[in-house]
Amino acid sequence: MTPYKQAPPSRGGSRSGAAMALAAMTSVQAGLALSAAQFDRLGPVAAAWLRLVWAGLILLVLARPRRADFTRAGLRACLALGVVTAGMMSLFMLAVARIPLGTASALEYLGPLAVSLYGGRRAGLLRWSVLAGAGVLLLTEPWHGGTDLVGIALALGAGACWAGYIVLTQHAGDQVEGLKGLAVSLPTAALVTTVLAGPSAIGGLTPSLVLVGLLLAALAPLLPFCLELLALRRLTTGAFGTLMSLEPAIATAIGVVLLGQVPGPAGLVGVACVVTAGVAVVRTGGRAPAEAPRTPAAAEEPTTPVPVHQAG
Repeated sequence: MTPYKQAPPSRGGSRSGAAMALAAMTSVQAGLALSAAQFDRLGPVAAAWLRLVWAGLILLVLARPRRADFTRAGLRACLALGVVTAGMMSLFMLAVARIPLGTASALEYLGPLAVSLYGGRRAGLLRWSVLAGAGVLLLTEPWHGGTDLVGIALALGAGACWAGYIVLTQHAGDQVEGLKGLAVSLPTAALVTTVLAGPSAIGGLTPSLVLVGLLLAALAPLLPFCLELLALRRLTTGAFGTLMSLEPAIATAIGVVLLGQVPGPAGLVGVACVVTAGVAVVRTGGRAPAEAPRTPAAAEEPTTPVPVHQAG
């Protein structure tokens, strides 16, 4: 898709995009809170595989993508998004099996933080990204974790995949109409994770686990990924990456309500930091309304590209 110069960011689009991102993060954390039993019976990677399989099948049925719906560039973006999605979910689950969850979360967030820092050159987003990063460190306190180098490497790999996920989700959303891009990327992610977890997981499946996997797939990844795709049509990648720092704060709130896990003083300060950064991003991180996704036929028509000045 040939890029075109965009109009100034939209405040309304920023707010609706932020609301979608917040709903996606809440859905992810609710799904995690309800997943303990499934993790115990299947293992975390196999549980992620089962959800990706269900989510991919559901979107294939609902969106019914056809080859004619994609340009070559759009199809490549969707396939790449599927690969990084599989890596993001699988590497993070492997990391938390070796190092504390707080440490893994802080290390993984370095991916979105890098995206927000790279794109945060406009309207003060850089300082809000730094504030959000400080808040995440206070929330997760990674200095209290272990020093398992393999676990650290796995978490950093998940963070790199998360950064790629943000960029590719926006690219696929701009290239492909509706949710058809996800109807390619999620089945691709399911196929990739099958290589890692599928063969061993299939033998442990029971009808009840399959049904629970279907219900949890709606909470994560189906609903969050759809919402994030729509959010990234309204927000810059820099703004979206900073907003992702709210996820530890949402996890803390769910932990207080459902698990009685009250954070200490550092955690409370961290929540205040990331919420402040998130509110600031809502006011400064909107995208201009995107060009309508181009069909393969339209892509073949000659156009005159106008250089884009990327707004972060």
